[in-house]
Formats: sequence, C-alpha cells, structure tokens
Amino acid sequence: MTEAGVRAAALSIPAPVTPRESAQPISRVDPAVARAKATGIAELDRVLGGGLVPGSVLLLAGEPGVGKSTLLLEVGQKFAQLGGLPALLITGEESTAQVRARAHRTHTMHSDFFLAAENDLGAVLAHLDEVKPGLLILDSVQTIASSAVDGGVGGVPQIRAVTAAISSVAKERGIATVLVGHVTKDGSIAGPRALEHLVDVVLYFEGDRHTSLRMLRAIKNRFGATDEVGCFEMHEEGIDELADPSGLFVSTRDIPVPGTCVTVTVTGRRPLLSEVQSLVSSGAAAGSARRSFTDLDSSRVNMLLAVLQRNAGLNRLVERDVYAASVGGIKITEPAVDLAIVLAIASAGHEKPLPSNLCAIGEVSLSGDVRRVSSVQRRLSEAGRLGFKKALIPTGSDWSHVPGIKVFEVPTVSAAWDFVSQL
Repeated sequence: MTEAGVRAAALSIPAPVTPRESAQPISRVDPAVARAKATGIAELDRVLGGGLVPGSVLLLAGEPGVGKSTLLLEVGQKFAQLGGLPALLITGEESTAQVRARAHRTHTMHSDFFLAAENDLGAVLAHLDEVKPGLLILDSVQTIASSAVDGGVGGVPQIRAVTAAISSVAKERGIATVLVGHVTKDGSIAGPRALEHLVDVVLYFEGDRHTSLRMLRAIKNRFGATDEVGCFEMHEEGIDELADPSGLFVSTRDIPVPGTCVTVTVTGRRPLLSEVQSLVSSGAAAGSARRSFTDLDSSRVNMLLAVLQRNAGLNRLVERDVYAASVGGIKITEPAVDLAIVLAIASAGHEKPLPSNLCAIGEVSLSGDVRRVSSVQRRLSEAGRLGFKKALIPTGSDWSHVPGIKVFEVPTVSAAWDFVSQL
C-alpha cells in the first residue's frame, strides 16, 4: 500500500462587483429610515417596541382559529387610516369574498386597504408594483410558491425561497411586511427552522379557543425587547385590545372560599393580577393519590407539595388528591407565584378561606424559605390599584409604602401560614 496525499481544493473567490451604495461612517447613517411607526394598536406597539419599522419582516405564528387573520385585518385597517401609503393583504388560503365578509363583520374596511388572492410569488410581486403599499400582509407564507423553485407548495425549498424573495423586496422598497406562519401539533412554527432566521421579528399569537383572551408574545425582535406581552379579547365583531386585563384573571365573589389565593405576576414590564385555585379531596386509595395542575408548572407544584407537607401541618397530603389551576386561562410559570400556590393548597387542605383582599408574592425554596423576587414595588402598586388591602412579601424585599395596602414580610412558608391563619 502506498500513501498518497490529496490536493486541497482551491478556494473560489468571486470577482468584485459594484456595491449598491458606498460605505460611510456609521454616525452618518440616517436613523429615521429604521424608526418604528405606531400601528394605532397600542398592545401590538407594546410588543413590537414602538410599532412597525419600514422594511422589516415579521412572522406571526399561531394555532388555527386563534384569530391571526382577524388581528391582521385590524392592523391593515389601522395602517390605512393613518394616511400615506396603502396597505395590501394577499390571501392564499381564502377567496377575496370570504375575507371581505370577515372585514365587513369586524368593521375593518378602508379605501386604502387593498386585497388580493394569490398563490404565485410572481403575482404577489406584480401586486406590489401596482399598489406600492407601505404594509404587506401575506396570509400565509406556506401557501405561496415560486415557479423558479422545484417542490410542492409548503415544502422547505418553497418556503425558504418565498421568504427570502419577499424579505429582499421589502427591505429594498421599505415595505413593512407581516408573514403568517402555520404551527405544528407541538406548537412550533411549521417549515424550516431557517425561516425564523430570515425574518426580523417572530411573534406568537396564542390563547385557548374556549376563552376570549388572546396573548401576543415576541420570541425574536431585532428592534425591541422580547419580554413584553400584548393582551386582546376576541368577540363576534372582531378583536379588541385590553389595556387593563387583570380583571380577567381574578374571580369575583362576595364570600371567601377555601383554596384560593391572589398573586401578581410580571410579564415584561406589565404587572398582572392572577388567582390560583386549589382543591384537596380525600378518598384516594393508598399510593394512588391524583395530582392535576392546569396552566401551572407541574414539576414546581409537586415540589411545593413536598414543602407543604413539612411546613404547613399537612402531613397526610400524600394520601389526598390535589388539583390546582390558574383563573382565566393564563399560564403562570413565574417563581413569584410559589407563595400563592402554597397558601391556596394549604387553605384547601385545612378548609380555611383566606381573606379576599389578600395577595401573596414570593418564591419558595426547598427549605421552606420565602425568597425575594423582582419588581415588588410594581406588583404592590398594581394590587393596591385594584383594591387589595393586605400583601405578603418576602423578608428583605425592596419596596416603599403603597397607599391603601398593608404589607407584611414573611421569612418562611410556616410563618406565612401562621400569619394568614390568624386573620
């Protein structure tokens, strides 16, 4: 056998071409070109970081029937009302008559809001040349195909090619573009993962179809933060933004009942009142106690159950069925809700109701300590604004006096339960 070396392939360097524009000092670049413009929908502007940026490409994903098309009709109509350039909606899933009927029902028609039904990329580009819009809505990107690319509609090559072509035209002409994307059964965006890298902003529109609440979240945002959330309410005549949604997550009752506790979560910079409900029932056979948690972190609630058995006098909790859920269909995973979950389960286990004007804020450790959380002052202000008179917070928290609300610092779970038991 004779060893033979392999010659390395020569690196292919393309020939220089004339650039579209000369390089210039970064300080001389006009920032107004990429300045966000308000859409007229405050909750959407909150999530986007101020509004739509000309030339930006957004991907809006969500489950079928959640209200994506209804929301975008509202966006297109508001954009047309602002004057200036028109808005263009390209639908690839419905006929123009179907979209027009929905627009009439939701009162989202305007003379500068244009509509077309197409499935070919070339036809979409022709509409851009004709209408010259400032906003393009493509519903959805999986239904558009390019004749220059092999593969069926919705395939990986087609989605990548269509998104790249639309993004290139949008940035060249300064058109704010919204692409609607389908999601798979596990909730992720259908199509290649590269689709999310080709766009500037990725938004998720989510909500339980059995409730009217809808939440808009930013997963990726090159122009703002990704920790904000927008709240909307669906109804027969369209969709409305909710500037103050806390009332949806708290039950209203005249007489306190065991197993409920209110807390304040923070999503982005927005504090939201949330209520945790629990039910502890007896009768389970030894070793077969049921655990069911809705819209809560199951693994964390199971950990809190173990802490409760040791610190709140519920030694036989392992033999009893435990159910816990949040009110209003909002999923709560923030550690600051730990203390409210603990008190709600303890209240149900001891069949002792908590005061209806009490809220609890704090993270619970395995040792039973109540740990400090962020934004305590903002949480207390929201609770005081909505009429709560008492609040439990971790010892050593950074806060100042809030008019109308008494604040009590508790170091441990047992101290918190001893305190509420005496109220």
